[in-house]
Amino acid sequence: MATQNQKHSLPNTTIDPNTGFCSSSRIFHSLRPNVPLPPPSQPLSLTDYALSLLPAAATATDKSAIIDATTGRHLSYSLFLRQVKSLASSIQSLTPLSKGHVALILTPTSVHVPVLYFSLLSLGVTVAPANPLSSPSELTHLVRLTKPAIAFVTSAVASNIPALKFGTVLTDSPLFLSMLDANVDSHSRAPGVEVSQSDSAAILFSSGTTGRVKGVLLTHRNFIAVTAGYYHPRTIQQDADETAKRAVSLFTMPLFHVFGFFMLVRCISLGETLVLMQRFDFEGMLKAVERYKISMMPVSPPLVVALVKSELVNKYDLSSLRIIGCGGAPLGEHVADEFKAKFPNVEIFQGYGLTESGGAAARPFGSKEFKRHGSVGRLSESMEAKIVDPVTGEALPPCQKGELWIRGPSIMKGYVGDEKASAETLDSGGWLKTGDLCYFDSEGFLYIVDRLKELIKYKAYQVPPAELEHILLTNPEIADAAVIPYPNEEAGQIPMAFVVRKPGSNISADQIMEFVAKQVSPYKKIRRVCFVNSIPKSPAGKILRRELVDYALSSGSSKL
Repeated sequence: MATQNQKHSLPNTTIDPNTGFCSSSRIFHSLRPNVPLPPPSQPLSLTDYALSLLPAAATATDKSAIIDATTGRHLSYSLFLRQVKSLASSIQSLTPLSKGHVALILTPTSVHVPVLYFSLLSLGVTVAPANPLSSPSELTHLVRLTKPAIAFVTSAVASNIPALKFGTVLTDSPLFLSMLDANVDSHSRAPGVEVSQSDSAAILFSSGTTGRVKGVLLTHRNFIAVTAGYYHPRTIQQDADETAKRAVSLFTMPLFHVFGFFMLVRCISLGETLVLMQRFDFEGMLKAVERYKISMMPVSPPLVVALVKSELVNKYDLSSLRIIGCGGAPLGEHVADEFKAKFPNVEIFQGYGLTESGGAAARPFGSKEFKRHGSVGRLSESMEAKIVDPVTGEALPPCQKGELWIRGPSIMKGYVGDEKASAETLDSGGWLKTGDLCYFDSEGFLYIVDRLKELIKYKAYQVPPAELEHILLTNPEIADAAVIPYPNEEAGQIPMAFVVRKPGSNISADQIMEFVAKQVSPYKKIRRVCFVNSIPKSPAGKILRRELVDYALSSGSSKL
């Protein structure tokens, strides 16, 4: 765990100040100044911590905290705080729900969801938000994992929820709306519940791209550390407050995803305005940027590709955009360069995190680091890392590729209901094995090569699908692409591409294979192509390769 209020220092003489690498321990240390964290023993919920950072100016005015882009509804900071207290008080008086219970949340994005999160967290209730479009069998799996005492759902999905100990609350019912508006003084203290930082705050579900969905258990301390990392590096407080006054963020990510969850807490703690979309729609996003003068958007790589390639972009005024934060999957350098050419006044940067790390791990800081396209920045505050050879288990120095292991105050407790997976992912020293093939360069910048489990094993070689996808996306006739391993008797596996042609294109499979072959070593060549209308992706923008593999194997060669 990070210590409190210590100054940034790299005291060990064997630590390289350029890379953060310690030659004796083989550990990479963060090059960022340490951020002050509350003492771990201090009782403190994530709600109380985030609201303690909220600038007074946000509540003194009628500033909007949250805007629903679909309905146009605004929730001011003063009303947000009042509703958080009102809902927490109502939950205490109307339900037996208390500290330590789990609440399953299945509701589309709306202005009510942030209020619900903050209220439940203030009571020490563990929130377990999931995709409201989950199938009945998926829901059965989630309930078995999380063992919720209560569910907060919309009436549309209520019938899919099994009977729970304290029942189900409909978030689109008159009762719930009355719970938001109980007569609570906005200056009074919230209902008194002592929450330890080590208490469970949330169970967030991993995207399941490499197996069955897992429930990631994260504590209040985990998210306090992530929030502090965004709050404290703002060097000149006055400038930071001025920026927050003008900052308007648009969320295209669902709030049940770790990226949406921690970015929500970040926005509230900084006193920014947050615009939400109930369901993603590309043109709807462009309209929202124009209407609300959006300055910042966290997005997934496919959205960056769409912003570069879509003709719709020219119909809207996007001049307010200043920063695009990209995460969830690797972003190709060519796509980043194309984006910069099309939007010269917008900074685009890529960060890296996992659900298992509370969304934090590495990110760039400031314009100079944003320009490091291809990198996901330097290690976040208080983080340590190792690059481990997947075969020998040896920890490697800078500029060598291996599996990234990370350790720090935002790392999960483990997977709920799955001790085996927890033991495989977290070692006894607190190291989280990410499953990502990475390396640090000579200046401490981290580069993600690919998922270890997704590497294509061609003869004796390993082929990263992401590298081939980046090349495919440089072709002006290709709108989107994904690469998977396809079984081959002679080679073991061969790279197979799924390609979405741009409208009007008739590019052939042979032309695509030739296009890639000219740019790669012979063993990396694409040897099979399938044209599709769209590439299946998770809410975070990760390619669902398992679905494509299943499709390729079930379709057989006659259909490809």
